[in-house]
Amino acid sequence: MNENPETQEQEKNHELENIKELGQIEIPSFKSDIHCLTIAGQVEGHLVLPPQNKTTRYEHVIPQLVAIEENPQIKGLLVILNTVGGDVEAGLALAELIAGLSKPTVSIVIGGGHSIGSSIAVSADYSFIAPTATMTIHPIRLTGLVIGVPQTYEYLDKMQDRVVKFVIEHSNISEAHFRDLMFRTGDLARDIGTVLVGHDAVDCGLVDEVGGISKALSKLHELKESGGLWQ
Repeated sequence: MNENPETQEQEKNHELENIKELGQIEIPSFKSDIHCLTIAGQVEGHLVLPPQNKTTRYEHVIPQLVAIEENPQIKGLLVILNTVGGDVEAGLALAELIAGLSKPTVSIVIGGGHSIGSSIAVSADYSFIAPTATMTIHPIRLTGLVIGVPQTYEYLDKMQDRVVKFVIEHSNISEAHFRDLMFRTGDLARDIGTVLVGHDAVDCGLVDEVGGISKALSKLHELKESGGLWQ
């Protein structure tokens, strides 16, 4: 029996769409109860970045997090980060939403989890970092027109306090050590901030464990079965 020409056309279009979006023809049909959220490139906030920038728009991520919380079929969230950071308020907003989820969450930093990406990484119930991945800790910076200098410095100082408070509440690093990493001037990256590589991030208490995707998924399944992890 010959297949309907309309069905053949639909299958062909589906294959072309898979090649265009994912680089392959067939996608595994396995349906998981874990949602994977990717934070890649630069976290885009209130200002639209140039089109050549790889960005993660926070207004696109927020509905996903709401759907994760409401969907009974989703039992856990895996957050994969490879980000240079970006808009501080947008990144902190995403971190607060992830931290507020009632379902188990695990994050893993691959490549990089720099700047405000560190807050997103620690917002999960449990965090991992790949052995070669890096995290850059630095003071908050402001670019653009500064109208009122004293007021601007005060605003930046308060915003920095918000970031510090969030990180120390959702990780095992002390406030003194985190601020020391922010303002340390003796390291190689003195004009950027302190760069932590893999085990360094775990040794200082910022990230829970060094590991890859298999460890992250195993931990998430463990949290699902145990009913979550309260920090």
